[in-house]
Amino acid sequence: MQLRPLGRSSLSVAPLAFGGNVFGWSVDEQRSFDLLDAFVDAGFNLIDTADVYSAWVPGNRGGESETIIGKWLKRSGKRDKVVIATKVAKWAEHPGLSPMNINQAIEGSLKRLQTDYIDLYQSHEDDATVPLHETLGAFGKLIEQGKVRVIGASNYGADRFDEALKISAEYHLPRYETLQPEYNLVNRTGYEKDLEPLVIAESVGVINYYALASGFLSGKYRTEADFAKSAARGGSVQKYLNAKGLAVLAALDKVAAAHGATPAQVALAWLIARPSVTAPIASATSVPQLKELLDGVSLKLDKDEIAALDKASA
Repeated sequence: MQLRPLGRSSLSVAPLAFGGNVFGWSVDEQRSFDLLDAFVDAGFNLIDTADVYSAWVPGNRGGESETIIGKWLKRSGKRDKVVIATKVAKWAEHPGLSPMNINQAIEGSLKRLQTDYIDLYQSHEDDATVPLHETLGAFGKLIEQGKVRVIGASNYGADRFDEALKISAEYHLPRYETLQPEYNLVNRTGYEKDLEPLVIAESVGVINYYALASGFLSGKYRTEADFAKSAARGGSVQKYLNAKGLAVLAALDKVAAAHGATPAQVALAWLIARPSVTAPIASATSVPQLKELLDGVSLKLDKDEIAALDKASA
């Protein structure tokens, strides 16, 4: 499997990332271990999480996903086989991107992950109350201390992300080597119009989230009745159940049938073929489901198939 560089950094990753938001939410600890083992044993390496995962679950307070990953790292001995990406800014325990908060938040993440360093430390969202040079300066000190290797950002608009890159150059600070936007076949406009030209011009790696639109692009949700299949996901996919969404599913079905593949595999293959995308993020709650997603990485779409998907999702 050919690895892809994360921006201009020294880190390289396989072309699909595992989304750790399910750990401690829809997947318990033992199942999480099984999924992580299967993911890494298949040759993949990028595991994405955040300090806030999964604070939204009743009874959770946040930090559960990192804690489970940390226990797995200790048990498996596979730290050198993975690229661990986590985030700061969205958790009520450690909100925002002030230097003080970043310094406090990373200590908790390192402890929960049971590691001495984080490969990719990301700003989970923009914090306009803190000057960019202060945030980037704080990240720079963490890199100097060996606690972080590379930094990235999530949920930034094009103007602010561009400004951050310029501040890094002006102040000789580390730059965001990755961007984590929402991007998939039913949500293309925001990324392609403003962010994609910027990341291509600046050689920024893209690890987009909601790659399968909360499961909609798996084809599992085609009618109102299908929402009952997942209490966790059903509500978040309802917005896609419209003429455009159904047209995208029909196009996915046609391409999938030609390859003996599944709609989810085709949706991921479309993203992986996008020149600006480094590694889409996808989650799974069972090993067979994960294997389906991983098998999709080897699926190669021809230009006519990509064009048909482009047209249906335009």
